[in-house]
Formats: sequence, structure tokens, C-alpha cells
Amino acid sequence: MPTGKVFLVGAGPGDPELLTLKAAKALRSADVVLHDDLVSAEILRLIPATTELVSVGKRAGQKSTPQTEINQLLVQYAINGRQVVRLKGGDPFIFGRGGEELEALRHAGIEVEVVPGITAALGAAAGIQVPLTHREMSSTLIFVTGNSQRSEHIANWPDRLPSNATVVIYMPGSDLGSVQQRLLASKVSAETPCAIISGATTEAEQVHITSVGALVSAPHLVAPRLLVIGEVVRFADAATLKNQFTNEYAVEVSPSTRESAE
Repeated sequence: MPTGKVFLVGAGPGDPELLTLKAAKALRSADVVLHDDLVSAEILRLIPATTELVSVGKRAGQKSTPQTEINQLLVQYAINGRQVVRLKGGDPFIFGRGGEELEALRHAGIEVEVVPGITAALGAAAGIQVPLTHREMSSTLIFVTGNSQRSEHIANWPDRLPSNATVVIYMPGSDLGSVQQRLLASKVSAETPCAIISGATTEAEQVHITSVGALVSAPHLVAPRLLVIGEVVRFADAATLKNQFTNEYAVEVSPSTRESAE
């Protein structure tokens, strides 16, 4: 029996219309799809009914499939001659553990193809009309994760973050006071605007616009969350946010802030 092939596929940030054509093609031809919990139900419904679906979700604080077991499943399905899709939220190589799975598959001699997806930072920022880079205010873009297998990777931030940087923190956790202290210690101004975005690009999306100095009093939005910090957050479209969300969502964008950005 010939060995199968594994596709590491990014499903994008949640909106099924942001799935790439190549990702959709891989899903249509798969014998088995191993998917994360963050992959939306709308995307899963695009998969043919004859395809085997295996949930291997990993969510903090909940029962989840160990990464070693996911690696073993990918290898075993491929050895059995199956066409396998490992479907991940966002992009498989941006805090998606795709690199670990790539290593395991290469070690086992399994053919692998990577299909990139729109990572959550790009989808979330675009949804509220925040450009992550801007020639006049942000020429540096930094992605950080609040969750790492090695704790020193989280704590070892630079002593000074560039004033022209946009920082996006994936999985910032519930202790935003700790994040606030790290930012202030890195010489980020307390007046720097930031956006907390939950469930980006989905119908459940929630957004809170605030500042680094007020982070500690921000509402606790449900996971998955991102935190975007930088002057570019001043571009957040207040009208879009007010039209999109009900009164339970906090939106703090003043007219003077909008005018200074424009």
C-alpha cells in the first residue's frame, strides 16, 4: 500500500469566506481531517460527508489531545495510505504547532505540504480596519504569544519596545495586569491605544478598545482573544464597531483620537 500525504492547512481566523481556494481544494480531496476546536462549524460543513473527521482540539483548562498523540495519528493515517488534512485555525506556522507536526512527519518519512492561512492577527485587525503597519506610525510588527512551553520565552521581552512598533499578543491570558506591567516596563506609553479582540471575524466577535494604562480594568472577553497594541489602533472604525456590536460590548474611541490618526 502506498504511503499517503499530509497537508498542514490553515483555516483562517474563523470566517469561512476567508478560507483560501487551495485549502478548500485540500479539504474536498481528503480521506481524513484532523481539526482543532477553533475551526468554525461553517468550515467543517464544507468537508464532504464521506470524509472522516477527527477532533484533536487543544483548549486551555479543558480536556485536550496531547501534541504527541496528534503527531502519532498523522503518521499512522498516512502510513495506512490515507490523504490527510491537519486543519488548524489561522495559519499552521503562526503559533499553531505546525512546526512540531512537520518535524514528526519528516522524521517518519511522510510527504507533507503546507497550505498557509490568514493568521488571526491579520483577520482581527482587518475586521476593525486597523492597519498593522503604517508608514508614518508603525514600521515594526511584533507577534508574541502569551502561552509558551518554556516560561522564559514569555518573560524575556526586550527592555525597550520601539515606539513605532505594533505588538500583537496571541492568547494574552486573563491577567491583563501582568501584560500591562510588561508593556510599561518595556517603555510603552500608558497612553498607547490597544484593542482586545475575541472571536475575530466570527458572528461572536467582541471588541474592546482601550489604552495600555487602562488594560487592568478591561472586561474579560471570552477566548480565543488577541491583544493589539500600537498607535495604529487609533484607526479602528468606531462607526463599524458601534453598528456591529450591541451595548454589552465596550467601545472607547473618542472623536479627537480618530482625528489625530487621520
